[in-house]
Amino acid sequence: MKYEVEQKFPVADLSDVQSRLAELGAGISPPQEEYDYYFSHPARDFAQTDEALRIRRKNSGYYITYKGPKIDQTTKTRHEIEIPLGDEQAAAHWVELLEALGFARLAEVRKSRRKAWVRWDNRQIEVSLDCVAHLGAFVELELVVEPAELEAAKASVASLAERLGLRRSERRSYLELLLARPGAAG
Repeated sequence: MKYEVEQKFPVADLSDVQSRLAELGAGISPPQEEYDYYFSHPARDFAQTDEALRIRRKNSGYYITYKGPKIDQTTKTRHEIEIPLGDEQAAAHWVELLEALGFARLAEVRKSRRKAWVRWDNRQIEVSLDCVAHLGAFVELELVVEPAELEAAKASVASLAERLGLRRSERRSYLELLLARPGAAG
């Protein structure tokens, strides 16, 4: 079982981080639109269990993702299962299946994402530069590792965050942040 080790940081402006990434030799991808459709479980409250189920549209591909509960108090480290679904028709069938099983559409998160990869502490750390509708700009640092590598991966991510000048880590997901906004429907 692999774990996603992630830290997310709200930023006022992505340009400072882009400059620091360039200093480290990282190329940054063109922006890509992502649409995440989240579902609520018919028998348990994912907000209480700290889980998530979504279908993501990225370019012309679709993915279904389950995110387990976070396993520590400082990062967003959690077990994640992501399965490619193929095209729009396959994703529509999955939505139909989930709804037939009692899952309900909860919310949609839209973002423009640019990616960079940084070689740091002998690891390849994925950096996402996100502009999230209704929330603003964020930087995510992520590694996917085996359980034995968790502590070293957390240290690498924290070290890179410091080098990039990132502060005030945000543990809540974009979904949680959107649902916490005044007047947000859940």
